[in-house]
Amino acid sequence: MQRDVSAHLTLDVTTSATLALAVAVAAGHDADERLTVTLDGSPVDVRELPDEHGTRLHVLDAGPGALVVDYVARVTGSAAEPAPPTEAELLRHLRPSRYCESDTLGPTARAEFAGLADADLLAAVSSWVGTHLAYVPGSSLPTDGAVRTLLARRGVCRDYAHLVVALLRALDVPARLAAVYAPGLDPMDFHAVAEAWVGGAWRVVDATTLAPRSSLLRIATGRDASDTAFLSVHHGAATLREMTVSAVVDELPADDVRTLVSIA
Repeated sequence: MQRDVSAHLTLDVTTSATLALAVAVAAGHDADERLTVTLDGSPVDVRELPDEHGTRLHVLDAGPGALVVDYVARVTGSAAEPAPPTEAELLRHLRPSRYCESDTLGPTARAEFAGLADADLLAAVSSWVGTHLAYVPGSSLPTDGAVRTLLARRGVCRDYAHLVVALLRALDVPARLAAVYAPGLDPMDFHAVAEAWVGGAWRVVDATTLAPRSSLLRIATGRDASDTAFLSVHHGAATLREMTVSAVVDELPADDVRTLVSIA
């Protein structure tokens, strides 16, 4: 499988700031890639920092001006097999987190999914979330968590993923969120999916069903969106003015929500 991905960001840096980007494909892939950052047309030094689960952060310091980020990668095949999670990691992904209030959603999860496990549980949660929410761009706030998403009955990919993660954690299934490039996604954007530890592997759950899971390309992984944002701004201020994302694959695969799928 060959996937070609790119991301283009334009920002106005209004006050000198430190910016952390999570746009590069995760470590372990056979990737031919290029990342360039300019400020008012001049190159900016960027330092790469490894984060958890193969996430690669690119951090830079920028003064005021027009900042342009361009990332392009061609990825062939799948990534190397990741190390299995530790017991502490699995326990961490059972706890409530900033956007995944599994403690609050416990009664709902137990009432809706009693008696289900493994692949049957993942398929049921995916379908339940998919039918209870409407995908409405711009309908949620960056601060919305799983509870507010369920009450509003609408959201975007991150909201769907947060609700899936919260319901699974409430059922004692370790779950986490992954930011990905998603060939087949329409409209194209960065995408977010849930992953659940089932059958000795992390299995993808995408209740939006907007892109085939087997062609997803991992960028960042964490407890929820607070760990996987494509851009974080610190010690200053910057405004995102333009963003273009592209992800294509040589052959778009079929998908079946009842099938267990893992991504690299």
